[in-house]
Amino acid sequence: MSEPVPLPEDHFLAPDFGDHLETLRRHLIRALILVFIYKNILFDSVLFAPQSADFLFNRWLCRLGEALQTSALCTQDMNFKLINTQVTGQFMLHITISLTAGFILSVPYLLFELWKFVKPALTVKEIKTVRGIVIYASLLFFIGVLFGYYIITPLGLNFFGNYIISESLQNLFTIQSYISIVSKSCLTTGLAFELPMVIFFLSHAGIVTPAVLKKYRRHAIIILFIIAALLTPADPFSMILVALPLLALYEVSIGISKRVYNKQSN
Repeated sequence: MSEPVPLPEDHFLAPDFGDHLETLRRHLIRALILVFIYKNILFDSVLFAPQSADFLFNRWLCRLGEALQTSALCTQDMNFKLINTQVTGQFMLHITISLTAGFILSVPYLLFELWKFVKPALTVKEIKTVRGIVIYASLLFFIGVLFGYYIITPLGLNFFGNYIISESLQNLFTIQSYISIVSKSCLTTGLAFELPMVIFFLSHAGIVTPAVLKKYRRHAIIILFIIAALLTPADPFSMILVALPLLALYEVSIGISKRVYNKQSN
């Protein structure tokens, strides 16, 4: 009687990976349904809030202007109107925003499922090294999203919404254009704030070292200011305001890389 032929290793990995995908799919659907149902809160209280003078960051800027004895930082309600130009525009926008919001809310669970899939392939030492990685990565992502929402979004809307080249022109922005600014600002900064996590893994892989990060600090500063300029309107105040936390994250990344390097050297 012949012995059974052993199955390839990926045979055992495939069902596990499929289970993770199925669990993640169910979670995404629940998040999608949740944000889809509460559309009034999603649109009126969240997405449309940054265009108001009563928005938190706009009020903070006004107080800063009062302290500096200048009215230039105080913003009124922004000088533009939102319009929908497509028959199915509002419905499709509702679907798109629900998917985006559902994805943002599901990021911690997405990272958790990814961690459960990768964990069996790691050694005990590696597991101890990356302990808490899901919490840290999720926290950095949400801080970035909030930074994009509370700071970058109102700066961009205030600049472009009140930018007028002639009194004969009126700003009528499509709702798709408005939502694009809000969603891109939040998602881009959310990903940008993952820089310490990227440096952490690159340092573990030996691709970067603290010495390399310090050596190219000046180059990194220029790159980060370019990124800040791309994320914000074309004024120095906004660019500096966005560049400062990115520079702080780079310095934190140097400290993380140094810690990893010292542990590997011991």
